[in-house]
Amino acid sequence: MEIPDEIVVPSSELEKLRERAFAGLERNCVPVFGSGGKRVLTEGGIYTGIWLECGPHESLTLAPFLPEVALMSHRIFYLHQREDGQFPAYILGDRAGYSQIQQVVPIAATAWELARMTGSGSFLQESYEACSRWEKWLVRHRDPRGLDLLEAWCEYDTGHDNSPRWKSVPKLWPREEARNCPDGVMPRFAPDLSATLYGMRIALAEMADALGRKEEQAEYCAAAERTRRNIGKYCFDPEREFYFDRIPGSGFCGIVGDAGLRVLGEHVPSQVVADRIFRRYILNPEAFWTPYPLPSIAANDPEFMYPPCLNCWGGASQALAALRTLRYFEFYGYGKELRILMTRWLEAILRTSGFQQQMDPFTGEFSTSPGYSPCMCVALEFGARLSEPEGLSMGAFVHDVAELVDLRRRHAGIRQKFPHQRSTLLLLILSIGVTAMVGSHIY
Repeated sequence: MEIPDEIVVPSSELEKLRERAFAGLERNCVPVFGSGGKRVLTEGGIYTGIWLECGPHESLTLAPFLPEVALMSHRIFYLHQREDGQFPAYILGDRAGYSQIQQVVPIAATAWELARMTGSGSFLQESYEACSRWEKWLVRHRDPRGLDLLEAWCEYDTGHDNSPRWKSVPKLWPREEARNCPDGVMPRFAPDLSATLYGMRIALAEMADALGRKEEQAEYCAAAERTRRNIGKYCFDPEREFYFDRIPGSGFCGIVGDAGLRVLGEHVPSQVVADRIFRRYILNPEAFWTPYPLPSIAANDPEFMYPPCLNCWGGASQALAALRTLRYFEFYGYGKELRILMTRWLEAILRTSGFQQQMDPFTGEFSTSPGYSPCMCVALEFGARLSEPEGLSMGAFVHDVAELVDLRRRHAGIRQKFPHQRSTLLLLILSIGVTAMVGSHIY
């Protein structure tokens, strides 16, 4: 199937879609357990709470319009942080859960982006302290071999529900405890979890620098480099040119899937390695570059599940994964291909209703959980970028907080309607984090 480079619907339809998406996100902003009546951005649909995996990241989409929601979507995890530093994996209306890690986009990275967007020094300090404690908890409990890599012990650790990646592995641990691996479970080095440790350490280094804590900055930079190096040593297969889970002392768990793509989202690979992954897998129509990309397992992998089941990370193209492409496509120089991906997603969303969780990678038919916040974020973010003139690409970084504050001031009064001009702000959200990380990259 030939994929057009540009959106094939009138701009008026695209504008209406963005308005509907923004209204849906506002409806999903509700209080949760321990928030004191303050609203957070919940996942929506059947998912009635906020998850560490995605909630803080998604809240950045609303930050220019509802900054108090974005801030609380981070602070709620700080409020429920245990004395030993553990963050909850999720917070519902009546409880917080600690039975898995479920970290995909590191909260330290999104907190650093948000601190820069809001110019809040108090939030920066608060985030640095909380995320530093979380980093230490992860190292203490999920790096038992001292390799600066994180181990995955259950299906929900990575949020890859119903994936062949986790055959014969428990979904979560009983008694709400994720700190000790139960008997009979084979731990594995997880490239995606380890990549979040890398991204977390880069963000903490940047925060430490901003706070004038130079010694701690140096320590986090050195730790990040150890993680980056060992992800390559233990989780990258040079023959297959991809990142895989690995059983310590054994071989790779060789499923070509979303776990390997998440490593790119934290900018772990060099440009050379990333180019190989893009050419061999991401842009390969037989692998990830299906008519409606990106399937959660490569279409030519023996474990690819089709047709996809509900909430399927074994084959369906997931809205969460689509949203995360903004973290690495442009970074590695694949802006044109990103526009194609965004076009296909918006074309599919416009053919359906309800902003659902996942779609068939070949037909673009949606399923699972209408009212799903990540799909609404996709509609907003992708629509904004495809609506912008060429001069406002994702590479247009904001380097100064004052510049962003000025932009927000000039775009005041946008909550009531969703005019075209708001896309300028949406454009900035994820690019800021890229700018923050670039300074610590030496490859």
